[in-house]
Amino acid sequence: MATFKRPIAVNEEIILDPERALMSKTNPRGVIEYANDYFMTISGYEEQELIGQPHNVIRHPDMPKVIFKWLWRRLQEKKNMHAIIKNLAKDGRYYWVITDFEVKLNDMNEVASIVARRRTPPRMTIASIKDLYKKLLAIEQAQSVEVSERYLIGFLEEQGMTYDEYIEDICFMKETVPAIEEKDEKPRGLFAKLFS
Repeated sequence: MATFKRPIAVNEEIILDPERALMSKTNPRGVIEYANDYFMTISGYEEQELIGQPHNVIRHPDMPKVIFKWLWRRLQEKKNMHAIIKNLAKDGRYYWVITDFEVKLNDMNEVASIVARRRTPPRMTIASIKDLYKKLLAIEQAQSVEVSERYLIGFLEEQGMTYDEYIEDICFMKETVPAIEEKDEKPRGLFAKLFS
């Protein structure tokens, strides 16, 4: 398996096409088994470079580790999750995504794979999450991931929300997305509400 030097992050954002999704599939340990063409185009990696690599090859250094700690805990518990993530392209530029992580189980009810669908989040959502991520990262650098996690728990308690409720709240702020009329339809997930 080839290893890569981490690119140096540059302060230049890649703006995603709001009509397209970046998709990938990993094994239960987060090793990439598939990525669609748009994922490769945006990340800047060729297929042969990306397949077989751990998904953290695109992790941006601005992302607090506690978010990934919570993400992997949820996925190992066989629970789907949404997360807003800043990723790092091969050339050092960055891009923001809202990701829908879906756990696929095998016949023995074990995690077989994880499918991730990513789209560009509303700009107001990015503005809201950046401040929180900056605080979490600063706490991690000064203290530890555990202290950062305690801060995140306290932050969510103050908001009176779970992590999922907070993500949905900042994705559907009034300035961001017009109200969606619900007509006797079955409840839809966050990703479907944002992009259908």
